[in-house]
Amino acid sequence: MADFDLRSADLRALNSLTKYPSIPTYHELDPRNGGLTESVTAFPGPVLGTEKVDGTNSRLIMLPGGDYLIGSREELLLARGDLIGNPSQGIVAALRAVADALPDQQLPADTLRVYFLELYGGKIGAQAKQYSTRGAVGWRLFDVAEVPDLAERLTWPAERIAAWRDGGGQSFATEDALQAVTDFELTPRLFTVDGADLPADVAGMHAFLGERLPETLVALDDSGQRRAEGIVLRSPDRSVIAKARFQDYERTLKRRG
Repeated sequence: MADFDLRSADLRALNSLTKYPSIPTYHELDPRNGGLTESVTAFPGPVLGTEKVDGTNSRLIMLPGGDYLIGSREELLLARGDLIGNPSQGIVAALRAVADALPDQQLPADTLRVYFLELYGGKIGAQAKQYSTRGAVGWRLFDVAEVPDLAERLTWPAERIAAWRDGGGQSFATEDALQAVTDFELTPRLFTVDGADLPADVAGMHAFLGERLPETLVALDDSGQRRAEGIVLRSPDRSVIAKARFQDYERTLKRRG
């Protein structure tokens, strides 16, 4: 697929194939009230904790042949060579030069690669001031995925693509592979523990968050208010992943009184 033609590709399918799947919460959410239950995600071995940065999910999609796309969590915003891009959330303004400067990806034939970045600070979201009150913007890499057999998958109906993606079809990089990426800074690595040592109760996990991440490690300058969003828990091969956010635990404990 060295002659991949972006102009003739099904962009809706390409967008869906490269979206980031939702990460479950470490303690399961109660669909009745949005609070946390005492049911947890099981980690059978080592667990890596990384900071969950509060910004906007951004995508750099590297295509066979050297073209790229920049996207938000839901939309494609710019293709290489476009004169004008969608200005949504400042993603294109922040990442276009970054994408242009990336070295040749040397992708296997018929395969694309997606760099998932959290763009934060500036005016991005309600918590931007935690990282800077002066308008500074930053980004951190939190995952990389590859989609093989691209030509075939682009012919799938929308429902099949969504089921494949949400069912873990994308091939995500292991922790070792992420550490080998030198083009971006990673989200901060906080600890590695055995899954059996993670707190099993809601109150215990809330205390654990405060102990392990008392403030953000990615403030962009000394004006940031430095409150952290939470921690992402993941196995080294990313076969199991979950998130633990301060606000979910605080809301649940407040409701319980």
